[in-house]
Amino acid sequence: MIRCGDVAKGTCLLQKGQPYIVVDREFHNPGKGTAVARIKMKSLRDGSVLSLTIPTQQEIEDAQVEIRSSQYQYSDLDNYHFMDNKSFDQYEVSIEENQEKKLYLKEGDSYELVIWEGKIIDIKIPYKVIFTVAESENYIKGDTATGATKPIVTDTGLTVRVPLFIKQGEKILVNTETNEYVERVNQ
Repeated sequence: MIRCGDVAKGTCLLQKGQPYIVVDREFHNPGKGTAVARIKMKSLRDGSVLSLTIPTQQEIEDAQVEIRSSQYQYSDLDNYHFMDNKSFDQYEVSIEENQEKKLYLKEGDSYELVIWEGKIIDIKIPYKVIFTVAESENYIKGDTATGATKPIVTDTGLTVRVPLFIKQGEKILVNTETNEYVERVNQ
């Protein structure tokens, strides 16, 4: 159990028998009465969002999750295959339950697997990921006004809008929460 006043972003809580991760929290002290915490949580199983307003002195159940750093190996028709970076154990994660992660997984890269009650329930994708531009149309200088963008396709199949100067084969940094171009990467 954890006091609501001690809940922070990233804390895993148990609600309705399911693990949720806190994505936003705000404290409100009305002046009269008790202070409350407004907590916004995302389900680690199905992605649904739950909002709660709870007095800060009240206790809430925290979910006992384990996080393991693992390297993405490959995928087959049914599963993504990972290898634990320390113990070299092999893990299979259902593609069907994590379909939205497909465009962000790159073979050989490490990701954190969230394990609850012995089952992998989530693959944590980093906030920013470097991709290689696989498909890009060429634009001629002076085609449009300042700030113009074009769609490109990355090496994983993700479509992103980028500035006109980005060419095929270049590396770009992408915000995985918004699918927005951040910057060109020189490596």
